[in-house]
Amino acid sequence: MTQVSETEVAARWNDNADQWAYDVRNGYDTYRELFTFPAFQAFLPSIAGLDIIDFGCGEGSNTRRFAEMGARMTGIDLSEKMIGHAREAEHRLPLGVRYAVASYTQNTGFEDASFDAVVSTMALMDGPDFSAAMREAFRLLRPGGFIAFSVLHPCFITPGLRWQKDVKAKPTGLVVARYFEQTDFVETWRFGDRPSDEDVVLFEVPRFPRTLSEYLNGVARAGFRIVEVREPQPTPEACMAAPRFARWRDFAAFVLMIRAERPS
Repeated sequence: MTQVSETEVAARWNDNADQWAYDVRNGYDTYRELFTFPAFQAFLPSIAGLDIIDFGCGEGSNTRRFAEMGARMTGIDLSEKMIGHAREAEHRLPLGVRYAVASYTQNTGFEDASFDAVVSTMALMDGPDFSAAMREAFRLLRPGGFIAFSVLHPCFITPGLRWQKDVKAKPTGLVVARYFEQTDFVETWRFGDRPSDEDVVLFEVPRFPRTLSEYLNGVARAGFRIVEVREPQPTPEACMAAPRFARWRDFAAFVLMIRAERPS
């Protein structure tokens, strides 16, 4: 049941944009730096020379990394302020990335079959209509093109998530609850590695709980052929750098990655 509108999603991310861009560019998003983005890079096939659109690009850091991998990148996001930060980074250090304010759940304004690939990193769980996003991705792709995306793992990042811990506060297991709950909500949080002595307003991020079947069926019903599903664990190096990541190595999956092709 959708209660949070796309208009509200855009407004929340506009409010988050300045702090988000500052924090990401100062390395406070440790999950992205050490875990989720390196895992996504390893998940991708070669993208050099491809025309690619990034759904939910935010302030553009990941989009720029894809451009550095040789892709011709376009980034779209609902938030005008996020796109403003992305364009400012492109102005300072041009990589040939173009950006547009657009929703990935509606017609994005690009012609049919404009791209070789659609990518999205940890963004599709934050929009109210996943199936519509898959239909738009299918429309934008050339025959034989692919979509690859990552989201919070719906089986483990549930509204009732909590860690079991021993007397020394060491995690011993993960309790998953309310998996089938469909009520949207707004989560407030900050990056855990942000210096605690810095005053910061908490991010407000709309969440749209979904089941695993909703993700898989949304991809398939749009017309895609699913090629690979991956549930990466943090690397030993990541767990050394951030010991708390070991809980996502030992007890549950944090991220779900799916790659699918538009049939030729």
